[in-house]
Amino acid sequence: MDNGGVTTGGPVAIRKRTLHDQVADGIRDLIIEGYLEPGSRIDETRLIEQLEVSRTPFREALRTLAAEGLVIIRPSRGAVVRKLTAQDVFSMLEVLAHLEKLAGNLTCERASDEEIEALLSLHREMLALYEKRERLAYYKLNQDFHTMLSELSGNETLQEMQRNIQARLKRIRFMGNRKPEYWAAAVDEHEKMAECLSRRDGPALGDIMAGHLMNTWNRVKNSV
Repeated sequence: MDNGGVTTGGPVAIRKRTLHDQVADGIRDLIIEGYLEPGSRIDETRLIEQLEVSRTPFREALRTLAAEGLVIIRPSRGAVVRKLTAQDVFSMLEVLAHLEKLAGNLTCERASDEEIEALLSLHREMLALYEKRERLAYYKLNQDFHTMLSELSGNETLQEMQRNIQARLKRIRFMGNRKPEYWAAAVDEHEKMAECLSRRDGPALGDIMAGHLMNTWNRVKNSV
């Protein structure tokens, strides 16, 4: 499927990806990378041709992205890319910082050695992509890292809240690495997370994760 020249990345999914999944991924990537700008109307005809799909899976994909908070579907007027205000972004990052601080503490307490190693393996894959400067692929693995860490907390309420907020901040989190110095700083923070995971230091990991989220705000606040 042609997705407008956008390079995709991330781990290969175990389950078979449906056409709906592929279309949603393609549109999501266009939003994340800024090809579809916040507040802009989604040109269905053009994108259907570009993605080489029919209208039904395209509209199903839009409904998925609307549920994630990335687009707004307006009856009889089409869909637009959701535009977040600076206050929206700050509020969500503030809550996400506390959620991931708790997730870091709980994961160090509850995860098995094999699960901790899986997280560290994902971290090493991220570093390899950083060395190759594959930004979108790195970003997707980064999202997987934060999702996995949340899942290993063993707290379903935390997981649900983390997933919902993370989905709405996809474009914002990608923007946080737009400058080389921002990306390097974020990678350094992830190195510190890995060190804390290795020694199961939950309080230290939680503090670093909370700081990591609020540092994202400092990197994007002038661009929202």
